[in-house]
Amino acid sequence: MSDLVPSPADAAAAAPRTRRAAAQRVREARDRLISTSGTRPAFDYELLRQYAQTRMSASLVVVLLVISTGALSSLWMPLLNAGLWTCGMLAIHAAVIRLCAKFLKQPSNPATTRRWRRRFVLFDLIYGLAWTIILVHPSGADAVSSTLMLFVMMLVVAVSSMLAATQPIAAFASTIPVTAAIAVNFVLRGSFNDYVLAALAVTAECYFGLLAHRLHSTTLATLEARAEKDALIGELEQAKAISDEARHRAESANISKSRFLAQMSHELRTPLNAILGFSEVMKSEIFGPHAIPAYKDYSADIHNSGVHLLNLINEILDLSRIEAGRYELNEEPFSLVHVVADCHHLLKLRASSRGITIHEMFEQDMPKLWGDERATRQVVLNLLSNSIKFTPRGGEIWLKAGWTASGGQYLSVKDNGSGIPEDEIPIVLASFGQGSNSIKSAEQGAGLGLPIAKSLIDMHGGTFTLKSKLRIGTEVIVTFPPERVMAALAPLPEGAPPLQPDRPEPTEVARLRRSPIVNAGTGS
Repeated sequence: MSDLVPSPADAAAAAPRTRRAAAQRVREARDRLISTSGTRPAFDYELLRQYAQTRMSASLVVVLLVISTGALSSLWMPLLNAGLWTCGMLAIHAAVIRLCAKFLKQPSNPATTRRWRRRFVLFDLIYGLAWTIILVHPSGADAVSSTLMLFVMMLVVAVSSMLAATQPIAAFASTIPVTAAIAVNFVLRGSFNDYVLAALAVTAECYFGLLAHRLHSTTLATLEARAEKDALIGELEQAKAISDEARHRAESANISKSRFLAQMSHELRTPLNAILGFSEVMKSEIFGPHAIPAYKDYSADIHNSGVHLLNLINEILDLSRIEAGRYELNEEPFSLVHVVADCHHLLKLRASSRGITIHEMFEQDMPKLWGDERATRQVVLNLLSNSIKFTPRGGEIWLKAGWTASGGQYLSVKDNGSGIPEDEIPIVLASFGQGSNSIKSAEQGAGLGLPIAKSLIDMHGGTFTLKSKLRIGTEVIVTFPPERVMAALAPLPEGAPPLQPDRPEPTEVARLRRSPIVNAGTGS
């Protein structure tokens, strides 16, 4: 059943899509209620605007078609009648062009779309009826006149269907009268060839009608895609504005937090100095023994609590500086093995008091690292103190330092303590995060040691890996990249000129540079 329940992250990711889909369904329902053609009102107006633009852009083609047909019609009808028909068709075409220009000059108003559509359909119907006048009265019924009649009809239907593709009703109004008249004219002649030509005329009408419908669907899909794109762009801009506002608020909150921590650090350190100083004096009985021996123990407790509070303040300040990007590394050459050995020496008494044995496994003759020695020392102290804290009495801890396969250096702190459940590893690596073992332990901390250590190693460009199994133990592996390992240049040959005093190279090491170790093959 747990696999069927979505996680909070999946639910949060699906929430915007759900809201967008719901808004789209509501918008489509509203558009269907107020639409005049089954599409959105905005699309109705856009399709009508494209219709008007197409008719105006193809006006020259229609003029040439009318003039050419009028010239051909003089072969089967009097020249005067052909001229009158040509002038009438040009007048109808001019009226349609004028109507399209008037529509395009007006501002966008979906409320008048239905009225403009009726006008265009009416003029297309007149346009189609005008074509029937010249096509259904050819002289004679020979094959040449029939073929010419069918060819002109198909040409008129094709041009009209393409011009009015965005308005299928107008396309049918301009083509169906012509096709119907031609088909009826062929059927009335009564011959088999005329029946075939009538069928061809109807088939051509169906084909061009289907083609006009496909063009209309394609245009409508393009408009919908463009509307979706515009909607997504609007959502992105809105999300960006919200993100910018949230970032400004976060920056303001971060500045306020930094000011608060800086002020509180000063306000807390001042009384802490007095508490630590006077408690140290009372604990050491500098001015004489206490009248009551328990006061000495109380003074030691006060001093230890003050030291713990001071360390906690320092950790919070370090974490805040790291998160704010204001922690600067004081980089210098240092030996990783020496730092680990010093930290072991500092915590050796604490481990011995708990009966814990610490084993050292260091590779010899390792070159120095280029980094912040104080930050590395803080990392080692945090890791080693955590291992001592959560290792039971009589346990063992292994400290390892050596080469990585890529030529860097690593530090490993491994214990056989209670371990950490796998699902709690992300928790203990988060700020103020504590695992279940830490909560049950008598020695609880603030949950800042591991996050600070990981952040400091990340600032050095290294890796921080935590491996743990419940009731088996925990191992933390810290690696420094090969670029942090320092190698010395070869010694100067005999007779070579000495280095000039103004050169930046030191005398004991020709030059320290960040590069992979040449003799990395000696590592593990």
